[in-house]
Amino acid sequence: MSEGKATKTKQLSHITKIDIQQLILRGRVFLALIIVITVFALLSPGFLNIANLIIMSKHVAIFAILGIGMTFVILSAGIDLSVGSIVGLSAMIAGGLINEGIQLPQFGVIIYPNAWMVIIITLLVGILMGAINGIVITRFKVAPFIATLGMLYIARGFAGLRNNGYTFSNIIGKAEFGNTGFDKLGASTFLGLDYSIWIMLVFGLVAYFVTTRLPFGRHVYALGGNRRAAALSGVRTNRTVTIVYMISGLCSAMVGLIIASQLVAAHPATGDSFELTAIAAVVLGGTSLMGGRGSIGGTIIGAFVIGVLSDGLVILGFSTFLQKIIKGIVIVGAVVIDQIQIGMQERIALQRQELK
Repeated sequence: MSEGKATKTKQLSHITKIDIQQLILRGRVFLALIIVITVFALLSPGFLNIANLIIMSKHVAIFAILGIGMTFVILSAGIDLSVGSIVGLSAMIAGGLINEGIQLPQFGVIIYPNAWMVIIITLLVGILMGAINGIVITRFKVAPFIATLGMLYIARGFAGLRNNGYTFSNIIGKAEFGNTGFDKLGASTFLGLDYSIWIMLVFGLVAYFVTTRLPFGRHVYALGGNRRAAALSGVRTNRTVTIVYMISGLCSAMVGLIIASQLVAAHPATGDSFELTAIAAVVLGGTSLMGGRGSIGGTIIGAFVIGVLSDGLVILGFSTFLQKIIKGIVIVGAVVIDQIQIGMQERIALQRQELK
């Protein structure tokens, strides 16, 4: 009897140790952020000055917003490779609307939308592109990887066609057309912070509320956990998947608007390879590529890790090639750690079942 108790106590002690290890793994992205900031602060004394932190936050905001949309997609066990191309298309649409307006040759008029209308139209285009992704995936049963890979080329092609491959420069509008003010989106501040940072915070808070408080958020998690079980429990899977990709398209369009406004120019290649950085931020943040597990907060912290790492390497003078190698190692490491965490969870579940 005493031997049985001793064995049980030993097993419980072992499970407790694994629980502690698992807790550390769950907080790995936050620990990684602290380590990265500490290392660069020691190597570069001016790294943590206010001006540099604000610049880094502007860079992070772009990847965080993109990552938020990608988080919804990956939570549902999907993938979206088209986000970078939608960023480029959105930038070109905004640039064209400001510089060329909406031309109606049959009526002999050109309509110049104001800055707010330019933003709304561009966001609607992003949502439309996402909806097309969702419909192709749900209605025509095309794998998300293939559907969004196709959209990657389609959106990038349209971005190039929009101005025959040329850049829309000086997209500030003209007072006589009533379409000035677009550049304020990327240049203006509120309470000392750039608009892009506030947009990131708003998107993050709304996404957190949706994923943790609304039925739709629970449906997304259920979909990623077990699509068949979610459908049997009443989740409208096709509609949920389509909305998820629409959210991703919205976030991509917002990033395109921010970049075009910051540069006061729109180029067809804007957003090239951004989909990889967005996926990296999501994975670093602890979201499982298998779906059903992850958080918006983790993605935002993951975006900060990537942003701080990128800017820190630039400040220290690392070559772009070496930067890519380091980022690749970090991403692979994050996936390996995620698999270790899954293995630990399975072992704990088995050991607790044996104790019952």
